[in-house]
Amino acid sequence: MKRALVIGASGGIGQAITDELGARGWTVTGLSRAVDGLDVTDEASVAAAFDALDSPFQRIIVTTGALVIDGHAPEKAVREVTADGLLNQIRVNALGPMLVLKHGLRLLPKDSPSVFAALSARVGSIGDNQIGGWHSYRTAKAALNQLIHGAAIEMKRTHKQAVAVCLHPGTVETPFTAKYAGRHKTVPAATAAANLIDVIDGLTPAQTGGFFDYAGKEIPW
Repeated sequence: MKRALVIGASGGIGQAITDELGARGWTVTGLSRAVDGLDVTDEASVAAAFDALDSPFQRIIVTTGALVIDGHAPEKAVREVTADGLLNQIRVNALGPMLVLKHGLRLLPKDSPSVFAALSARVGSIGDNQIGGWHSYRTAKAALNQLIHGAAIEMKRTHKQAVAVCLHPGTVETPFTAKYAGRHKTVPAATAAANLIDVIDGLTPAQTGGFFDYAGKEIPW
């Protein structure tokens, strides 16, 4: 049986990924704040949710994230950066997925292929940052990329066939991005989900620790 765990399954992209996996024959378990009360920034909440799960899962996909937290929108200039805004971004977009990996690692099989994927964003690339702005969100996604990259190195010692990656889904047509899409080309959540699952299905252990877009193209750090 092919089993997948989707974190953030009630959100736009999370629900689409859940549906796409189901259509491809996967048995999917979904967890979210809205439905299950899961708070990925609270380790006790993550631990309790994962303690109730039976392993193994061949796929764990983290789709949680936020652009605006407690009224702190993406900054247009350095003068708009606040301590609360920056720290909240790190908690939600970097710490949350890392806590999921910490407690989900035991659910990944040690002797067969598996994938842990966290949704990042191209704006988290330091090398691709040409216009500045969005300082806190960029920083949180860059932190997520580093955390997953480092974890992938460690996972090679215990889960030799596992792949841990960060994925950029593109600009998806969801309430999450509606106000900030601007001139960026957007895609329906179902299309983005199909693209991401195609990328995940094609990953090999040689690509673990990488950062890829929805077409499978590697993004610079």
